[in-house]
Amino acid sequence: MPGQYWKQVAASGLAVPQDRPLDDLTAELTRMLGDTDPEARDGTAYPTLATWVSRGVYDDLLSGLGDGMAAGLGVGLGERETDSVFRRSFSALILGECIARDNQQPLVPGNKVLEWGDRLATWLLRERDLRGFVPGKGWAHAVAHGADAMGTLAQSPHVATNELTVILDVIADRVLLPVDRLFTNGEPDRLAAATMGVLRRDIVSLRVLEPWIARLAATAAAKASYDDRDPHLKSGNAEAFLRALYLQLALGPKPPQVRPDLLLVIVDALRSTNGQLLRAAQPQ
Repeated sequence: MPGQYWKQVAASGLAVPQDRPLDDLTAELTRMLGDTDPEARDGTAYPTLATWVSRGVYDDLLSGLGDGMAAGLGVGLGERETDSVFRRSFSALILGECIARDNQQPLVPGNKVLEWGDRLATWLLRERDLRGFVPGKGWAHAVAHGADAMGTLAQSPHVATNELTVILDVIADRVLLPVDRLFTNGEPDRLAAATMGVLRRDIVSLRVLEPWIARLAATAAAKASYDDRDPHLKSGNAEAFLRALYLQLALGPKPPQVRPDLLLVIVDALRSTNGQLLRAAQPQ
């Protein structure tokens, strides 16, 4: 549990304490991002850092804070089922907050934001600990947190058409990577939300999006061999992602200009990958 000091900070409305240097406070909160106690990590460190970033506390220090969070993405990278995932996952969230702050007003050079984007993408594709909720320790949720950060990156004025196309490729790569367990804690929805962030920029053409959907649909329709692995592991994440993207594109707010045409493309993909569910019932 977080100590009395941080409880008092929370009770103050997360005002920045004046009795300790900001550097010391930030270092302690950064360590807490990797804490196995969800109240310390998710209930204290994350909301405190996120609030201070959004309030402009770090405006003159944003580049350094973001670099620190980018470094956190590499802590224990490649490990599975270990506690290091918490530091990586929550570092991604705070790095997303740094990007969001720069989206509101220019505070760091554009090449710095693009560097952070590269670090996020590399980490997200190399992350091997795909647990969502960890009993006794709370949310790890690395893929979901990475998706949130990529969606924020898509809103950056430093990100143009080419970079948005890369973001789409990273999302597809993450969906299609081989897994030992399917996403079960809303990760396809969060990845679809990141995709919507790209689409709402209205600068990626259908010419790019059609083959991107086709690539996802090809895996969603794949027939895996029956060995000692669940055959649904090959196609399940792609299927779930396409359904989530259709839902958000059809019903979500702020529809992108490409929505009518892209909906038709996704519907065709869903028909081709869910044929057994969509056939007319045969007369008995």
